[in-house]
Amino acid sequence: MQSSDPYRLSTPTIFLVRMAVFLILVGFVGLILHKQVTTAFFANPGLNGLILGLELFGIVLAVTQVARLYREIAWVNGDPDREPRLLAPMARIFSARGNVQVTQSLLRHVLDSLSTRLDEARETSRYLTGLMVFLGLLGTFWGLLETVGSIGGVIASLQGGQEMTALFNDLKAGLARPLSGMSLAFTSSLFGLAGSLVLGFLDLQAGQAQNRFFTELEDRLSAVMENDAQAPAAGHGHESIQHLAAGVQSMVAHMRQEQQLIRDWVEAQAERQEMLQASLDKLFAKRERELR
Repeated sequence: MQSSDPYRLSTPTIFLVRMAVFLILVGFVGLILHKQVTTAFFANPGLNGLILGLELFGIVLAVTQVARLYREIAWVNGDPDREPRLLAPMARIFSARGNVQVTQSLLRHVLDSLSTRLDEARETSRYLTGLMVFLGLLGTFWGLLETVGSIGGVIASLQGGQEMTALFNDLKAGLARPLSGMSLAFTSSLFGLAGSLVLGFLDLQAGQAQNRFFTELEDRLSAVMENDAQAPAAGHGHESIQHLAAGVQSMVAHMRQEQQLIRDWVEAQAERQEMLQASLDKLFAKRERELR
C-alpha cells in the first residue's frame, strides 16, 4: 500500500539493482574471455591476485555502504525497531524533544555531522579505486625494468663470428625473457585498470544512493521544523497582525512628521535667500550711486 506521507524516504533498491546488473555484465565478459584472462593472470599471479583480492573487498564494501541505508531509512519512516547508526545523534535528539528545543541550527549541525560520516565511509572506496591504478602502474614499471635488463643481457650475450643460424637461435632464446617482462607489465595494467573501472562505477552508485538519502532526509526535517514553527504561530496570529498594524501606523506618522520638518526647513531657506538677495541689491545700488 502506498504511503500518503509526501516526505517518506525511498529505499536504495534501484542502486543495488544497478550494481548487480553491472557486476553480472562484468562477470559475463570475464566468462567469455576466461582463457585470455587466465593466461594474463598467471603471467604474474602474485600481483594480479592482490589486485583481484582488493577489488573483491571494494565490491563488498560498496554494496555494504548502500545496504546499511535501509536501517536508517526504516527508522526515519517510523519503524522504532530498527535502531539507526548513522542517525544515532538525531535519534537521541528526537527522543529528548520534551527537554531539548529543536532549532534550525541544531538540525543543521546534525546534518553536517551526517554528511561527514557518509564522506568518511566512502574514503576507503575512493582509496581502493586509486590503489587499483597504482598497482597496475607498479606492475607496468616492474615489467619494463625486467624487459630493459633482459634486453641488455641479450645484447651482451651475442658474440661475433657466429654463424647466422646460431646467432638467430641465441637471439630468439634471449628475447623470451624480455617478452615475459612485457607480459608482466601489460597484464598488471589490465587488471588494475579493469578493477578501478568496476570500483569506480560501484562508488558512483553508492554516492548517488547516499546523496538521495541525505537530500530526502533534509527535506523531511525541513518540513518537521516548518510544522513545529507554524503550530505556536497559529495561536498568536491575530495578535501579531495587530502589532504589525500598530507599527505601520507609527511609522507613517513619523514619516509625516519628518516631511513637515523638511518643508519648514525649505521655506526658511527660501526666506533667507530672498533676504540675502534684497541686501545684495541694495548694496549694489548704493555702490553705483557712489561711483557716479
